[in-house]
Amino acid sequence: MQNVLFLHGQTTQVMIGASPESDLKILRLSQSLYQKYSLKRVYYSAYVSVNQDSNLPTLETPPLLRENRLYQADWLLRFYGFKAEELLDETHPNFNNLLDPKCEWALRHLECFPVDVNTADFYTLLRVPGIGVTSAKRIIRARRNFNLNFDNLKGLGIVLKRAIYFITCSGKYFNHASFLNSAFIETNLLYQERRSLSVFQEAKQLSLFDTLKPTKGDVIKCISGNL
Repeated sequence: MQNVLFLHGQTTQVMIGASPESDLKILRLSQSLYQKYSLKRVYYSAYVSVNQDSNLPTLETPPLLRENRLYQADWLLRFYGFKAEELLDETHPNFNNLLDPKCEWALRHLECFPVDVNTADFYTLLRVPGIGVTSAKRIIRARRNFNLNFDNLKGLGIVLKRAIYFITCSGKYFNHASFLNSAFIETNLLYQERRSLSVFQEAKQLSLFDTLKPTKGDVIKCISGNL
């Protein structure tokens, strides 16, 4: 782990996969750094061996997807009001590579859903997969004038392909169907995630010396504004 000083604060980079710490331990460390030291940012970097030495860990494949999941979870800590202990625990110490951390949390806590977008407070809205900070603020503003329906939500930038399983509009589900079935929801979310992962797996970690500029279509958005 290395520290980097900036003009307006301090950041830390954590090497992922070089040692056996679980995601829970790493996330607890990040949470502690934010709370105790007001750290500006924690960065995560998948371990890639650049030298051949018996004293160095050897990994066949750099844990790029694990790095991505930790970035997503870190975003939830900093902007969504989550705690490390909510996202992971001793029985589930590592993130599921097949689902993003927010969807994984929601599936384990279906008792918290559905959330009615016309009555839920800001931080409750943030716990809904597909609703980010910006879109939650838009919901709060828009519903002051009228009750929102699913067409309104689409116009506000909500990722309905995720959110529809966890929300209602004035007590009504999307197309008047009830989705609170964990197996059904998980199957659909996994299908969406597999499509994203097929693109992600084609990516590679660039070195500090790469000078190639990404072209349109090459940029992969690891952290979505609407988790």
